[in-house]
Amino acid sequence: MKKLFFYFLLLILVNSCSSDREGGNDNRTVFKYNEMAGITSLDPAAARSFESIWVVNQLYNGLVQMDDSLHIKPSISKSWVISGDGLTYTFYLNNDVFFYDNECFEGGKGRKVKAGDFAYSFNRLQDATVSSAISLLNNVDTTNQRGFEAINDTTFVIHLRKPFTPFLGILTMKYFSVVPEEAIKKYGDDFRRNPVGTGSFKLKMWEEGSKMVLVKNENYFEFEGNERLPYLDAVSISFIKDRETSFLDFLQGNVDMVSGIDAINTDEVLTPEGTLKDTYKGKFQMQTQSYLKTDYLGFLIDEKLDVVKNSPLRIKALRKAINYGFDRKKMVKYLRRNLGVPATSGFIPSGLPAFNESIVKGYDYQPDKVKELLTSAGFPDGKGLPEIPLATSEQYLELAEYMQSQLAEFGIKIKIDVQKSSVLSQAIANAKVDFFRKSWVADYPDEENFLSLFYSKNLSPEGFNYTHYNNPEFDALYEKSHEEQNAEIRYSYYQKMDQLLMEDVPVVPLYYDQVVRLVQNNISGLTSNSMNTLSLKKVKKK
Repeated sequence: MKKLFFYFLLLILVNSCSSDREGGNDNRTVFKYNEMAGITSLDPAAARSFESIWVVNQLYNGLVQMDDSLHIKPSISKSWVISGDGLTYTFYLNNDVFFYDNECFEGGKGRKVKAGDFAYSFNRLQDATVSSAISLLNNVDTTNQRGFEAINDTTFVIHLRKPFTPFLGILTMKYFSVVPEEAIKKYGDDFRRNPVGTGSFKLKMWEEGSKMVLVKNENYFEFEGNERLPYLDAVSISFIKDRETSFLDFLQGNVDMVSGIDAINTDEVLTPEGTLKDTYKGKFQMQTQSYLKTDYLGFLIDEKLDVVKNSPLRIKALRKAINYGFDRKKMVKYLRRNLGVPATSGFIPSGLPAFNESIVKGYDYQPDKVKELLTSAGFPDGKGLPEIPLATSEQYLELAEYMQSQLAEFGIKIKIDVQKSSVLSQAIANAKVDFFRKSWVADYPDEENFLSLFYSKNLSPEGFNYTHYNNPEFDALYEKSHEEQNAEIRYSYYQKMDQLLMEDVPVVPLYYDQVVRLVQNNISGLTSNSMNTLSLKKVKKK
């Protein structure tokens, strides 16, 4: 009874704050959303999680940015030139971009951004105690400290050791936002709570675990036509952890958007086909599109490791049998309400240009092949095959149980090992489990980012080759793709690598995810892309 009373009291409190007024001004427009995961830092150097990236994207800018089609566009740099050998990137900066007013500056007045600020910001990322982005800069030529050069106030140059075609895409990551040295010196570790950027919004208040408010940057440098962005006056973020409470807030109109299948009460609002129920049609908008995210099961296949030596999963035929032994289409339909694409064509997700199901042949449900492969592996009808542990988190238990049930029909017995997400991540990184559930979300919009998980020099725990896959042919193609500037040739390399993965079977691709958002009808201009970026600078609220 107390819990029920608290629930209704919470709704009353939330509703009492649900007006779009800020500071008593009826005309101010405030975009509101809830972040269940919470936010720990507003320092772009620490922008690793989606919840942080979303907020940091409102507060900071980098040299370049992505549009909704994942094309790389100017941001603080108005143009750039890449040398013919692919080793030198020269950026020409806009001359009218200013940091926010802040007491870290002389007189409290925000100053103009200069090329030296980018040199400082990027060099800061090379400190592993500051950022996990250090691995993204391994290819920067640090000879004689020439990696990042400010030629003058508006010309910034980056020197690479080797050509790396996806490099420009890497620079769209929020790690590579510009920050002023004055703010870092003044605030030190507390810079995480005192952001000083150039973005379309700036921090007004932050009560950790409770509420965050961003307000319009009146001096933001970007325009749409003749009108200065952003259109909104403020952004209000709540941190309600309970999904039902958060989603009820949306249904009552107290927040403007919910994002992700985990934040939506799908039983309440979606049909089995993944569309809005008739009851809710017209009450709000549903946005879906491809998402550069592949959910998969990984096999640890390095036979030098003790955990693999005696595992039946070291046998390729068994790994293939598992891949053929369950119906991905039914899995996506019934467990995800068609919000996703069955991963029957390799590891590269469907939102990238190299994705081609007619070229890369993956796995679908084929019972006859399962039986044939089990016999080939030495386990006819599963006889003699020991129980296989599958490590997963509570969030994906239903999916694991679905696979467990289907594979059992062939005599493949799966034992589900549910672990805390943090514990499981450590176990996977340190090669302690040989069969595990994982997903990969693109850091930048290039197939290379997905294929990097299987490059032999990226072995975990230092890298993210969690399967310990090692194929010299794959490595050679991977390295060639870095230097290839012809997109079609590079895509052919990616497709060949993806096909090698399907033949060597270090993974079980499950599905390519989808971005899904529910948005109130009075919101316009809220677009998304396959990176699931949240950009609020062009959003309008009636």
